[in-house]
Amino acid sequence: MNKKILVTGGLGFIGSNLVRELKKRGYETWACDLMHSWQPNYVRCDVSKFSQVERLFAEHNFDYVYHAAAEYGRWNGEDYYENLWATNAVGTKNILRVQEKKKFRMIFFGSAEVYGDYDGVMREDVMDTIAIKQMNDYALSKWVNEMQILNSAAMFQTESVRVRLFNVYGVGEHYTPYRGWIPKFIYKAMNDEPYTVYLGHKRTLEYVEDLCRTLANITSNFKPGEIYNLGGDTQYDIKYVSDQILKNLNKDDSKVSYKEAEPFTTKIKTPDASKAKKDLDFKLTINAEEGIRRTVAWFKELYGKQEA
Repeated sequence: MNKKILVTGGLGFIGSNLVRELKKRGYETWACDLMHSWQPNYVRCDVSKFSQVERLFAEHNFDYVYHAAAEYGRWNGEDYYENLWATNAVGTKNILRVQEKKKFRMIFFGSAEVYGDYDGVMREDVMDTIAIKQMNDYALSKWVNEMQILNSAAMFQTESVRVRLFNVYGVGEHYTPYRGWIPKFIYKAMNDEPYTVYLGHKRTLEYVEDLCRTLANITSNFKPGEIYNLGGDTQYDIKYVSDQILKNLNKDDSKVSYKEAEPFTTKIKTPDASKAKKDLDFKLTINAEEGIRRTVAWFKELYGKQEA
């Protein structure tokens, strides 16, 4: 039987890439998001409004729901905390309330931010044995959501899988001042604007196509209650990524300021993704150099700043 799947936040960076991957596999794929859209199989729905969520699910029966809809990012969560808590915490509770009745299977998009100030190898069960301090409202909201999901499973036997995403990047991530550091570096460099590179920080890099292939695999090996880190094995210096971006733009680093470390931010995130490799065939096929090249080329086309 053909699976019917919903992606909340389906117009977003990861959501839109996931919708394409699921459609490519032949699933009947639907999306919802905040805006109106011309796209087929699309419904406007603000997940923080229960009446809109209830109406969407009254009209459709889904086998799986990928719950990607969220307010993203630390500083966005500081400046727009009402939006963050309404969408992330209340929105997820609204989805759970419907799941308790409709019994679809949910894949929840969590974040590596829940590991907070932990500087060891980030295994999925770290929080069971170590008191972790989440460092911002965004991280806190993602952890609250995980607790809500566990409580719903215990009380109502809902079936969910949680994934913790690390540094996903690639085509489809538009620049705003609140997005991640890779689109920020690209946009600033394209426009000869200054930006800061923190030398004491390293991150894994997961190109969005690789991530979405792994996410789509969950429907074929769904283990209720399981949680997966989706983070690569290689740690990249932030400066290395900046240098790759500048190389692809034919720019020098005259506009770049270098500092030792960014406060209130984990210096190095080291995920253990062995479970995802085993259960979901998680692997990174697009290396950092190629991923950054593709992303920079997309930015050039989107923002019309073709370089000589």
